[in-house]
Amino acid sequence: MNLNRWLEHFKNNKRDRVEPKWNAPTELTSHQIQTLLPSLAQFELGDGGGPCYLTAWNREKFLSQPYARELVDLWFLEEAEHSRLLGDTLHRFGGEKIESHWSFSIFCLVRKFLGVGFELRTLILTEIVSNVYYQMMLKHGGAKDEALTQMCRLVIRDETGHIAFHKDRMARSGSRFGMLWAGIFNLMGLAAGTMLWLNHGKAIRALGGTNREFYQEVWHGMDHFITTLRKLSKQENKHHDYITPAPANPARQKS
Repeated sequence: MNLNRWLEHFKNNKRDRVEPKWNAPTELTSHQIQTLLPSLAQFELGDGGGPCYLTAWNREKFLSQPYARELVDLWFLEEAEHSRLLGDTLHRFGGEKIESHWSFSIFCLVRKFLGVGFELRTLILTEIVSNVYYQMMLKHGGAKDEALTQMCRLVIRDETGHIAFHKDRMARSGSRFGMLWAGIFNLMGLAAGTMLWLNHGKAIRALGGTNREFYQEVWHGMDHFITTLRKLSKQENKHHDYITPAPANPARQKS
C-alpha cells in the first residue's frame, strides 16, 4: 500500500474536527428520540464499545504484511472515535450504553472463525452500508438537531476515507474483480444491509426515511465501489506492467 499517502490522510483527518454542540436545542420529537436510542446504542457498541479491531483467528496473516498493522491501528482508532461520538449522542438524548447485542455477537463470531479475508470484506461492506445509515440520518434528522448533524458529518467524513482506504488496498493486491466476484460482493452487501435495516430501520423510518431509499442507496454505494475499484485496479496493473522489466530474450543471450 501507499504508506505515506494513508499516514498523511489519517494525520490530516484529525484536524479541523469541530466538537458537536451537545447542548444545542433539538426539534426531534420524543418518539423520534426514543426510537433512535436503541439504534445509537448498538452502533456505539459496534464501533468501539466492543472489540474494535480485527478478530479473525488468522489476522496475523494480514497484519504481518508491510505497514498493515500501523494502518489498521489508525483505521480502528477512528472507529473508536465514532464510538465516543455516539456515546455522547446517547448521553445528550438521555440514553445508556449497552454491553452486548445478539447481532453484534454473531457478527464477531462469524468474523473470528471464517478468517481475515472474509472479515476484511465484511468490514468493507459494513462501512458502505453504515455510511448510508449516517447519510439518511443526516438527511432526515439533521435539520432538526444541530448536534446530530455535526456528529453525522464527522462520521461520514471518516467512513468515506475508510472506503477509499480499502479500495486502494484492494486495487494494489493484484486480485481480479470480475462478474463472479462482483455478484458475491453484492449478495454479501445486500445481506449486510438487510441485517442493518432489521436493527436500525425503525429509527431511520421514524425520522422520515424509507425502505426503498435505503436499499437504493446501498446498491448505489456498492455499485460505485465496484466501478471505481475496477478502474483503480486497471491503473495499478498498467503501472506495474510499465515498470516491470521485460524478460531477456533467450535467443539473443545465446548469440
